[in-house]
Amino acid sequence: MRKLKPFLFFLVFIVVIFTSCSTLKKTTVFQNSKEATEKPYVILISLDGFRWDYVKRFSPPNLSKFIENGTKATSLIPSFPTKTFPNHYTIATGMYPENHGLLGNSFYSHENNSFYSIRDRKKVEDGKYYGGTPIWVLANNSNMVTASYFFVGSEADVKGVRPSYYFPYNGKTPNIDRVNQVVDWLKMPSDKRPHLITMYFSDMDDIGHRYGPNNDEAIKEGLYSLDNTLGELFKKTKELNLPVNIVIVSDHGMLEVKTDKFISIDAIKNDELYSVVSNGTIVNIHPKNPKKLEEVYTYLTSRKGPYKVYKTAETPYFEYVPKNKNWGPFQVIPNDGYYFTYRKKSKMSKEVFVTGQHGFSPEKKEMHGIFYANGPVFKKGYTTASVKNIHIYPLLCKILELTPPKDIDGNIEKLKNILKKQN
Repeated sequence: MRKLKPFLFFLVFIVVIFTSCSTLKKTTVFQNSKEATEKPYVILISLDGFRWDYVKRFSPPNLSKFIENGTKATSLIPSFPTKTFPNHYTIATGMYPENHGLLGNSFYSHENNSFYSIRDRKKVEDGKYYGGTPIWVLANNSNMVTASYFFVGSEADVKGVRPSYYFPYNGKTPNIDRVNQVVDWLKMPSDKRPHLITMYFSDMDDIGHRYGPNNDEAIKEGLYSLDNTLGELFKKTKELNLPVNIVIVSDHGMLEVKTDKFISIDAIKNDELYSVVSNGTIVNIHPKNPKKLEEVYTYLTSRKGPYKVYKTAETPYFEYVPKNKNWGPFQVIPNDGYYFTYRKKSKMSKEVFVTGQHGFSPEKKEMHGIFYANGPVFKKGYTTASVKNIHIYPLLCKILELTPPKDIDGNIEKLKNILKKQN
């Protein structure tokens, strides 16, 4: 018996460790805790590519009334590069791309030894590419039901969790279907009803890319159509008599770029020395042999064109010194107004036409997006200064009474002034 004691102690130890570890694993919840049912409701809406000045320029009636009876920031400042996926996920996590890991719409992941692209559905839905703690995961871990009708990261099993209710992205889904589904979610019994809902609309980004942000006719037509959809959402949620707070944001703005400012990526490619990952306004360089960094740098700087080559830590436009190895050791940045494209120069049309692009420095006002909010917790008729998008996450935590992770870059103090109660 004495000889068995060490063995029994070991078995008990293993059971305790296994039990402790298993309790750390989170699963998606579908029923609110008693505490969660008593908390407010938040609908976070992203209007992709909605530039900071569109409402002022075109006065869409429903959005204008929403802002008049709520609060707004002068503009929402995105993170560099000002692209869709990294900035949506920054809004969702309160972290700079450097820290949450979604560096661009495309990037190379050394940890996974693979390239990530928003066009690769398998990668988009794979949680191993997504760091941080998205707001729906944080809410889930507090036993709060969540839902998403499209939002970057919501399709992936981040930390083993997805929203309680969600849809894989399908850009062809009519906007009104998204609105009606959100209303149906809010009509569910209180124990099943999501307290956090995220939504996404691509209209203004689609139109901005196609026609450029200065085409007033096209922008106004698209904006008024979207405004009608939002008007339906505002009306139907108000009829529910629930304490619903609506936060409307965008990931970036839009800048007019003519096609004669496009640079073919062929101008800097060298498949023998390195691979390239382009996000249009920044090209990540990944040497194939780490012992040939100087050779790579010498080759890149010897090329002549409307761009500059930087060692990563010295690259402009970042709000921090970039250290994430997935950037690669060198970055190629186009000159002001230029944009890298994967189109081959020989196949680029000689006809010059206008497009809309983004990804440029957050210091460019054209890259700024929107922040509007309306609901029981927000001041009415209030305007605050331009604010960085990293600060939205702690604001959502404050409203939902969730404790934000300590490693986020956002700070509630930057947006606390828009709340009625400043505890």
